[in-house]
Amino acid sequence: MSTAKSLILISVEDYLQGEQASEVRHEYVAGTVYAMTGGTNAHATITLNSVASLHGQLSGKPCSVFSSGTKIRLEVNGRTRFYYPDVSVTCEPNALSEAFQDKPVVIIEVLSASTRRTDEEEKREAYCTIPTLQCYILLEQDSVGAIVYERQGDKWTRLVYTNPDDTIVLPDIHAELPLKTAYDSVEF
Repeated sequence: MSTAKSLILISVEDYLQGEQASEVRHEYVAGTVYAMTGGTNAHATITLNSVASLHGQLSGKPCSVFSSGTKIRLEVNGRTRFYYPDVSVTCEPNALSEAFQDKPVVIIEVLSASTRRTDEEEKREAYCTIPTLQCYILLEQDSVGAIVYERQGDKWTRLVYTNPDDTIVLPDIHAELPLKTAYDSVEF
């Protein structure tokens, strides 16, 4: 006799409908939903600083910045996923009536102990399959630092920034993210 539990998968439509009514956000991976945990004040400050900086630089331009309330929809091996990155930028936005974006150019995640493995492995691998994505940035939460994955043709390069005076240049959106700006008002 088997003791394996049966897993009931949720359709994309049911997931999207449920997210509209839910007080808790969930990410969706091929029919399975995962509740998201809350973050620290440092996490929120780094996210807000990054959104504000990019928003100011992109105002009046064709690209738009989105905060963590907007999901990214993507396909991995023919299976739909929805993730809530901390920050995303798209130059071909979906309709304002939709709750997700399909063509991000830049994605930023703020790392924490509980999300590091997922952000560095699962999400990085998934995000890097998005044809429009040019840069995936992982910002440290407990120290000044960034791991940046940049698309160079068909390959991805990994850069590490640890100096508070470093600036991440984002040529595809004609913007930059100085680490001093991202970490403004954050004390370690």
